[in-house]
Amino acid sequence: QVQLMESGGGSVQAGGSLRLSCQFSGIPLRLNGMRWYRQAPGRKREMVAAITTGGSSDYADFVEGRFTVSRDNAKDMVYLQMNNLKFEDAAVYYCATVHNSGWIWGQGTQVTVSG
Repeated sequence: QVQLMESGGGSVQAGGSLRLSCQFSGIPLRLNGMRWYRQAPGRKREMVAAITTGGSSDYADFVEGRFTVSRDNAKDMVYLQMNNLKFEDAAVYYCATVHNSGWIWGQGTQVTVSG
């Protein structure tokens, strides 16, 4: 059974950086494309970044070159490096993947951005 566990969230000042991690388990990570989503209070969950099994990446428009998604298949880890964080980036961040035709989600990690 595929399981995901995020870590690395925390509180950071505007303009600062955080690196989120997602531990993938159950099957080899190399078999799955991965996504990062986020959800702020009162807002819908939105996709932040995606990375394919081949390592190609895609980002939401609001990222504007500030975030980088990466994967380490040997460690079964997916990362989201976030730089130049803005107040509007504050949210719970989730990693997610599709397995057996269904979405699998982690428990999320909170990112807080202060001034």
